[in-house]
Amino acid sequence: METIFVLQVSCRKFIFRIFVFKLMAETKHSRWKILTDQLKNKYRLVILNDTTFGEKFSLRLSPLGLIIAISTVTIVMTTLVISLVAFTSLREYIPGYGDVTERKSLLNLSLKADSIEQSVAARDWYIKNLVNVLEGKTEGKPEKPTKDTSGKYQKVNTKPTDNDVQFRKDVENEPASLQFAGTTAKKNAIAQYLFFCPVKGIITTSFNASEEHYGVDVVAKKDELIKSTLDGTVIYVGFTPSDGHIIHIQHDNNLISIYKHNSEVLKKMGERVQSGEPIAVIGNSGETSKGPHLHFELWHNGLPINPEEFIVF
Repeated sequence: METIFVLQVSCRKFIFRIFVFKLMAETKHSRWKILTDQLKNKYRLVILNDTTFGEKFSLRLSPLGLIIAISTVTIVMTTLVISLVAFTSLREYIPGYGDVTERKSLLNLSLKADSIEQSVAARDWYIKNLVNVLEGKTEGKPEKPTKDTSGKYQKVNTKPTDNDVQFRKDVENEPASLQFAGTTAKKNAIAQYLFFCPVKGIITTSFNASEEHYGVDVVAKKDELIKSTLDGTVIYVGFTPSDGHIIHIQHDNNLISIYKHNSEVLKKMGERVQSGEPIAVIGNSGETSKGPHLHFELWHNGLPINPEEFIVF
């Protein structure tokens, strides 16, 4: 009997627990159903005239639809605002953003200013050296005065020997030449450069230093572009009544190229040019010009050289 009673009590407890769990599940389900039903309930928003009570506007909506509409509008507005700020000039008004961009701009400007300062200093140095070369000035240390030793050589025989006389005759019989490019050593120093032909054409007047014609006259097509013969820096751009529009370019190893009688100069003083880069247009400017042509000169260490020895026109 006792065993049967215990079994009955245990079964009742088990059934009671199942009933409680089922009741809780139904309660939870009913609450969720009530919530969803409330969100789906339809409401009507009506705007009435306060005097006549006439209907001016009505809108049928539900809480769920209102939540979805507000969420959609919020997402769209947020996306538009972020895009507007990120991809327009409005981003400069964001605290901290403007400082970074300004620092980058200031750094770039500082680097450019430093580069310009170095470039100007280098050009000033080139121009100063060029002026010294053209004026024949040389800078050097003053020589120390030597002691007077003339008293030790009172009885020196100054009569020339037979070898001295023969050497003088040989030197006097050699043809004189004013062309700088006459020496082999100096030719080799210049020949290492690959000169670019300034303009293709026909040479009408060749180099002749004895007649003070320190370049070559080249006739080419009308409006033909004149190119720089080497890399260098423009050190002079100007106009003279006799030579017309002129441009001078300083190259390495104290080489200078001169271009005269141009109709137009394409570069400014101080500009850096590359070999083969157009610098002027062939023309007929200047009183000494007898037709459209280029008068081209090459100078090395202040002395003229014959361009035909290094360039094929």
